[in-house]
Amino acid sequence: MDITGSEIIRDKIDTQDLNEVNIRPGKLDEFIGQGKIIQNLKVFIGAAKFRDESLDHVLFHGPPGLGKTTLAQIIAKEINTNIKITSGPMLSKTRDLAAVLTNLEENDVLFIDEIHRMTPSVEEVLYPAMEDFYIDLIIGDGPAARTVKINLPKFTLVGATTRLGLLTNPLRDRFGITFKLDFYNTNELENVIKRAAIIFNIKISQEAAEKVSKCSRGTPRIAVKLLKRMRDYANYNKNDLIDTDLVETSLHQLHIDSIGLDNLDYKYIQFIVDNYNGGPVGIDTIAAGLSEEKDTVEDTIEPYLLQIGFINRTPRGRVITNLCAKHIGANIANRDLELVLS
Repeated sequence: MDITGSEIIRDKIDTQDLNEVNIRPGKLDEFIGQGKIIQNLKVFIGAAKFRDESLDHVLFHGPPGLGKTTLAQIIAKEINTNIKITSGPMLSKTRDLAAVLTNLEENDVLFIDEIHRMTPSVEEVLYPAMEDFYIDLIIGDGPAARTVKINLPKFTLVGATTRLGLLTNPLRDRFGITFKLDFYNTNELENVIKRAAIIFNIKISQEAAEKVSKCSRGTPRIAVKLLKRMRDYANYNKNDLIDTDLVETSLHQLHIDSIGLDNLDYKYIQFIVDNYNGGPVGIDTIAAGLSEEKDTVEDTIEPYLLQIGFINRTPRGRVITNLCAKHIGANIANRDLELVLS
């Protein structure tokens, strides 16, 4: 249905209880965005089902909030099997991984989030499990210790990481299918917002959906989160419609600007502008100045600023671009460009 102008975005869905509807899509055909990945997954899953084999191991990497966990759950549903979910930090010891692996059934999907945070000893146990579907466990201590080989059912490991560079080459090479998830464009985010509005049983105007999409940082998770908060403001003010006025008011109250920058982004930018005339400045210095962890700065703040061209990474450190300076009204014209670009 083509909806233009101020027409309300709201469709009918056949369900007795909207609260039971999961915001996550359940099928590949329902997934919005990442078109090439979806097409390839359909081929790989269909081929594996045709051969009656388990799907090859899959690795998703990219910024948080783009759908890595959702795609893992969809894979399990598409091949009609169970999914076991864990994360790298939870698998701190080899026995933790062994307990998970030995409880798998034939063709099950094992999803490991933040797979780059597994310890080296756990990772080494995973190698033979991925390649030959067995693990070696050491039973006992000292001279009485012995190695026991445990065969595993064939399974599909789906790994997710925001830091592909932190994965070791041996682990990365054992994934037969690797996909990089990209940020969403505004049209895709509009579709995410419209679908979520139907599920939440709320009304939103076309212009409001467009405005929310532009400040969602290219990330569906953020788009849905903003929609929920705007629903709260609408309910509190006894409004039955999310329009542009309500969106603008909500964004102002949440300290989010028209392109999605929040207080933390502005602190990052202002720190570089005020203290280093726009850069260059090292990431460790920035993290210390903001009292944030280095990983937080690299994983949460910088990806979007890089995407919209507000910062550059140079050999000398981070640099604020003229586009960013124009957006915040800063004057960094006197900085040494030769130093910045060296």
